[in-house]
Amino acid sequence: MTVREILKMGDPRLLRVAQPVTAFDSDELHLLITDMLDTMRAASGAGLAAPQIGVDLQLVIFGSNARNPRYPDRPVVPPTVLINPVLTPLGDEQESDWEGCLSVPGLRGVVPRWSRLHYSGYDQYGDPFERTVDGFHARVVQHECDHLIGKLYPMRMQDFTQFGYTDVLFPGIAADEDD
Repeated sequence: MTVREILKMGDPRLLRVAQPVTAFDSDELHLLITDMLDTMRAASGAGLAAPQIGVDLQLVIFGSNARNPRYPDRPVVPPTVLINPVLTPLGDEQESDWEGCLSVPGLRGVVPRWSRLHYSGYDQYGDPFERTVDGFHARVVQHECDHLIGKLYPMRMQDFTQFGYTDVLFPGIAADEDD
């Protein structure tokens, strides 16, 4: 329906802690989700959190039915609407890998994340669901949910020698925006 403006690093609204969604299956919520999907697709993102478009709610979307041109070697993650998420790491193992973000356009950095996790929450209708995931799926969920607590991926980085412009680090990969 509408492609919304994506807030960029430096905007103080990205540092807020989002509020829980309390009204499910409403016209307002469905419109917000549609706008988020349109915005994510227009930017070729792998995910988008409501705070990234200035909406202070615990709502993230991620995944796609097709490969993302900015992450051509990554597996497909199922399209998901996740509301009021709870993430539980499974074990102590972490993996470090490259991430980008629509709110940090044109840059990528190496970020440590839990290798496996269980997440639960609600869909747009208020129905509870849960999944146990690993790899890229687990990374995407953690990245998007960080936006709900006011964290951007550079805040999680441990080595800033592994941070730079996408077109320099990965020539040939679409680098307009990342997520």
